[in-house]
Amino acid sequence: MSLLVNGTALVNHGPTTSAASGYDQVPLRRDAEWTAPTASGSAQHVLMVDDDPSMCRMVADFLGDYDFRVTAVSNGRAMAEALGRDAIDLLVLDLRLPGEDGMQIARQLREQSDLAIIVVTGRHAEADRVMALELGADDYVTKPFSPRELLARIRALLRRTRSSAAAIGAGRTSGVRAYRFAGWELVVGLRRLTSPDGRVVPLSNGEFNLLASFVRSPQRVLTRADLLELSRLHDDEVYERAIDVQVGRLRRKLVLAGTPQLIQTTRGAGYLFAVPVEALR
Repeated sequence: MSLLVNGTALVNHGPTTSAASGYDQVPLRRDAEWTAPTASGSAQHVLMVDDDPSMCRMVADFLGDYDFRVTAVSNGRAMAEALGRDAIDLLVLDLRLPGEDGMQIARQLREQSDLAIIVVTGRHAEADRVMALELGADDYVTKPFSPRELLARIRALLRRTRSSAAAIGAGRTSGVRAYRFAGWELVVGLRRLTSPDGRVVPLSNGEFNLLASFVRSPQRVLTRADLLELSRLHDDEVYERAIDVQVGRLRRKLVLAGTPQLIQTTRGAGYLFAVPVEALR
C-alpha cells in the first residue's frame, strides 16, 4: 500500500494484514491519504476528512466490514484531490480541522456539487450543527460517536439519495421535464434552477427535493411531515428547526428585488408555495 504525503507516494515495505477487514495495516499519519480497499469492486466509496488517525482507522475498520470502501484524508487540499480523482458516494467531514474552516469547506462543496455530506461536530456545538445544515450538509454525528451510529446514518442518507434519483427518474418517465413559476424555471433532468434574470442558481440535493415537492403541489399547504423525507434531515433534537432551516435557505435563493415571497408560512400548519406553476412536458 502507498500513502500520498504532500503529493509524494510513500511505499510501505512491511505491512501486516488484518484477516477481519482484509486491508494492509499501515499507520495513518496526520498528513497522509489512506484508502482501505474492500473485497467488492462495486463497494460504495466514503471519503472521511479528519485529522485524527485513530478515528479514521476505527471508522475504516468498521465500514470495511460492511463492504464500504473508505478513503481517509486529513485536510481540505487532500479532500479536493480525492474528489477530483475518485467517484465518491458520501463525505464525512470533521468541522474542527486544525487551521481550516470546516463550515467554509461544506459551503463550497454544496455550491459545487450534490455530494451527500455528513458533518462531525462536538456534542455541545448545537450552533455548529444548525449552521452546517443551513450551509448544505445532509446530516451530522456528534463526537464521541459509535461506528454503528455512523454506519446507520450513512446507509439512511444513501437510501434517500437513491430514492431521490428514482423519484426524479419517475418524473421524467411521466413526461414532466421542467416547471415554470413567476419567471423561474426548474429543469428536472438537469436539476437546474434558472432565475427570471437568467442566472443559474445552485441547489443542494435537499433544496432541489424540497423545491420539487413545492412545485408539484403549488398553492397547497404542506406540513413539516410532508417535507421531512425530501429535506433529508434525521429525526433528532433539531428535527423541527432543521426543516425550517431548509425552507429558509431555499427562500433566500428564490428572492428577487421587487418580487413577492414564493414560499409562505401558514401559521400552525406548514408552508405554501404561493404562485401558479406550469408543468412542461
